[in-house]
Amino acid sequence: MALADPTRRALLGLLVPGELAAGELAARFPVSRPAISRHLRVLREAGLVRSRVQGRRRLYALDPRPLRELDDWLAPYRDLWARRLDALDTEMARGRRARRRRGTP
Repeated sequence: MALADPTRRALLGLLVPGELAAGELAARFPVSRPAISRHLRVLREAGLVRSRVQGRRRLYALDPRPLRELDDWLAPYRDLWARRLDALDTEMARGRRARRRRGTP
């Protein structure tokens, strides 16, 4: 999966504000330019980024459509996690109150 790799997720994050050249993206990572090019190719093939050539530069831009589809798919699960996290918060608050009553930190 294209998003399984942390470098690819970081590349997507860099593209959120707007288009960047491949060289600008590569300069932000401690790996070789060919490695970043391979990551960008995976993202492009997955439909997560678009590229275009401008002179001698290849510019990359985020394509948010697949991420919206993923967000839509995840929507029903958000309530499930929100309820579980709310329950965890309630239990943690009970524990804090019980420790205060006992006089322990």
